[in-house]
Amino acid sequence: MTEPLPHPLTGEPFASPVPPGSGWSDDPAGPGTPVARTAADVRGLVTNRTSETPERAVGDQSATSLAELTARISVCSACPRLVTWREDVARDKRAAYAGEPYWGRPIAGWGPADARVLVVGLAPAAHGGNRTGRIFTGDRSGDWLFASLHRVGLARQATSVHAGDGQELLDTRMVAAVRCAPPQNKPTTEERDTCAPWIAAEIRLLTEVRVVVALGAFGWDAALRSFAAAGHGVPRPKPRFGHGAEAVLEGPATDEPRRDVLLLGSYHPSQQNTFTGKLTEPMLDDVLGRAAAAARMPR
Repeated sequence: MTEPLPHPLTGEPFASPVPPGSGWSDDPAGPGTPVARTAADVRGLVTNRTSETPERAVGDQSATSLAELTARISVCSACPRLVTWREDVARDKRAAYAGEPYWGRPIAGWGPADARVLVVGLAPAAHGGNRTGRIFTGDRSGDWLFASLHRVGLARQATSVHAGDGQELLDTRMVAAVRCAPPQNKPTTEERDTCAPWIAAEIRLLTEVRVVVALGAFGWDAALRSFAAAGHGVPRPKPRFGHGAEAVLEGPATDEPRRDVLLLGSYHPSQQNTFTGKLTEPMLDDVLGRAAAAARMPR
């Protein structure tokens, strides 16, 4: 942990990585939040709402609300390689951000608990979300995504620069399949699977979601796996990813009425895709606009 540096928005001093409960904007955790240190801990710290029989958790606690779950995600330390990487980046920093603190912890989901639109991405960027403490914030991909969300009416502002900047998602929540920044933006299969119970539990708690926008093939596959784990029916054969692709995920059989969810695919707004023209602003607006329209329709 480094010596405290001033937060770029508030001027308050923070160490890197940021200790939970130290006053960082939108920090969902506190000093006493249970920490998952193994894959078994992760499984124990989520609530199995499908069967209504929560698994035994670290300290005999299970997350019973989205706020509790979000807090536990934000302090997870279950993947040693990812913990080392995200904290090394937070301490060493990129030269352009050498004078500010880095969040350096997992990036929890962000957005209202009653959101009807869920955006699923891959993982936070080392100098984006890992620095700012908010998903898809502080890098070029996030610039594209938030600008588009604003144009279609799903974000209060066209930019998202840092936690605490006044940005607000409207009827939308964002999550990453893997919550820590991975080296070369490539988590291992084991890391993906260790993190998977977090997103499945989050989906169970997001009972109003009607539309999911998956960013990239990784987000598409993660959405299919996660909704299946949360009790939704997934078409067979598995729907193929593509920009503008769609599939219907049948609601859990226990739900009455059944809560079907529309899954939409979009190319990821990475610099590789946006610089080459593989993804354009109208293309992204089209998918997010479809999501906004579908989410507002009566069931």
